[in-house]
Amino acid sequence: MKELYLFLALLAGLAVVVQTGVNSQLNFLTNNPVFTALISFVVGTLGILLYLLFTDRNALLQPTGFKGQWWLYVGGLLGAFYITAVVIVAPRLGAATTIGLIVASQLIFAVIFDHFGWLGFPVKEVSLIRIVGVILLIAGVFLIRKF
Repeated sequence: MKELYLFLALLAGLAVVVQTGVNSQLNFLTNNPVFTALISFVVGTLGILLYLLFTDRNALLQPTGFKGQWWLYVGGLLGAFYITAVVIVAPRLGAATTIGLIVASQLIFAVIFDHFGWLGFPVKEVSLIRIVGVILLIAGVFLIRKF
């Protein structure tokens, strides 16, 4: 079962690279990164809506309302920022550098969030091995960018 999750994570990585390229090409047509992000989100929303219509209609019929803290609802806004930033950066830096910087940034902040248990992540203290892993990833991004 764990292999399925590993495979899903690998597919998500592929999806990020393809999404970066597709949205960058779309941005050449729209010439507006924010509008490009909007198109991406509308298409994604329609895809999720169709998926729910065929798999879990009850989810659409029983809205939960806005319960919980306000920050629980900013994921879409963060995604919109991400897509907008990527369509600006990727055509200028290339796919490998863009994705490398994103992954390096994600890993740095993930280690920090794990260390403090922020946003409900299980606490996993920073260790020398984790720091070395982050440094190696940053070095890899540098090598990709340089050569």
